[in-house]
Amino acid sequence: MIKVLVVDDDKLVRKGLISVMPWQEFGMLVVGEANNGVKALELLEAQAVDLLLTDLAMPVMSGIELIRTVRKRYPGIHIVVLTLHQDFEYIQEALRLGAIDYIAKVELEKDQLGEVLGRIESRIHEQTKKNVAVQRSQNESDSLTLDRGYVFVCLDNVSYSDWAADLKLPSNVSVIEADRNSWLLCSDEIDDSKLVQQFSSKAGALENGVLVKLANVKGSSHNEVQRWIRDFTERELFYDYHPDNMIITVCIHKGYEPQPEPTDEALDLLKELWLSAEWLYDDFLFHKLVRHIRLLRLPKAKLMGLLYAFVNEWNRLFSRTVIGKITLKEPVHSWFQIEQWLDGMRGLIRLAADKTNYSQEIINCIMKAEQIMRAEMDQQLTAAEVARRMNMSRSYFCQCFKGIIGNTFNEHIRMIRMEKAKHFLLSTNKTILWIAENTGYMDEKYFSRTFRDQTGMLPSEYRMCKRSGK
Repeated sequence: MIKVLVVDDDKLVRKGLISVMPWQEFGMLVVGEANNGVKALELLEAQAVDLLLTDLAMPVMSGIELIRTVRKRYPGIHIVVLTLHQDFEYIQEALRLGAIDYIAKVELEKDQLGEVLGRIESRIHEQTKKNVAVQRSQNESDSLTLDRGYVFVCLDNVSYSDWAADLKLPSNVSVIEADRNSWLLCSDEIDDSKLVQQFSSKAGALENGVLVKLANVKGSSHNEVQRWIRDFTERELFYDYHPDNMIITVCIHKGYEPQPEPTDEALDLLKELWLSAEWLYDDFLFHKLVRHIRLLRLPKAKLMGLLYAFVNEWNRLFSRTVIGKITLKEPVHSWFQIEQWLDGMRGLIRLAADKTNYSQEIINCIMKAEQIMRAEMDQQLTAAEVARRMNMSRSYFCQCFKGIIGNTFNEHIRMIRMEKAKHFLLSTNKTILWIAENTGYMDEKYFSRTFRDQTGMLPSEYRMCKRSGK
């Protein structure tokens, strides 16, 4: 039985595929569904899956990033893309990453369902036969006889012929694909200095490429080296890669145990610090926050989820303000790219803010005021009180707040409170009274009326509908 996982942020599409496709006729069974890539990876950790059907355009983690991660962690899973006509470039990228087929949603008619699944089933069997043949060949090969070896790792997509042609490898060097975008170079007569010199001279043309010199590999099997390379690439190289350091030496017997992941509460606190925007003009705080994220050494999927959550929240709050909207471009191959993005994002936001009529000092005050509103939303805050703490008159504070944030003080604090109330309703079983009091409303009825005015539903209705998925 081929076990299937369906991933799409559109619930109607997801449920429609699961209910109408003739899975059983082709020996398939849907064992799970997810609305984004992060949820899909969590399901894959707990549930064996043979076939992944994934949308490409999703929040939190895109389908392309999900495919990359699955190919590294679960190379045996077959991948099919769910897409629209206008996703042609993404389809090509997905196929390059190893997807075996794609389903165009707009063309999926009922009488084509069997044909589509039949085609997918056929390609799964073809790929399975190839994988078995490759695995048999690897298992039959001898252990490595050299004490050292070399691995070329490309953090981007590249074919073997591309970089091999650039390096002009000698005929006595054999190349074994150790993992996707990772190749093991072996030879009894390999010239250490010559290979390093060749790689150094061509490194500029091999973007995102690294030559890893392995020590103490003698006696290790190809499978052991392959597992080590996968762990090293995902857990260490992502954070340690730098274009100025194209050749590194590593002992293969060094283990890479994952660090304990931070709690959800710690990640929420980190996101709040970024949303405070104090780092815009405080160099020390900015670099401290960047170092903090790097030292967490989150798995790439979780790191990208954190960054997308930050981007989405930032844009929700500030896209219509003078501070402006930000975007996170894909693909991301290394922490080096993340740091470049953070520096560039900060520069663009500061440039946009500097073009306004407000001084840096005023912008800082308004951003601090916004942080106070978030931290103390459960209290009876007034514009006059916050203005006094910013050493500004109430009228000038309100004028600046509206000009920079885009909403009045009262509109903004109501929005913050409503968003927090939604979070409490969905993530806790606290009473409506408790939620009202912890979002700054002492009158439960007034809170419920305000919530209904903003969302169209009473708090209890919102909780019931969202949790039931309606």
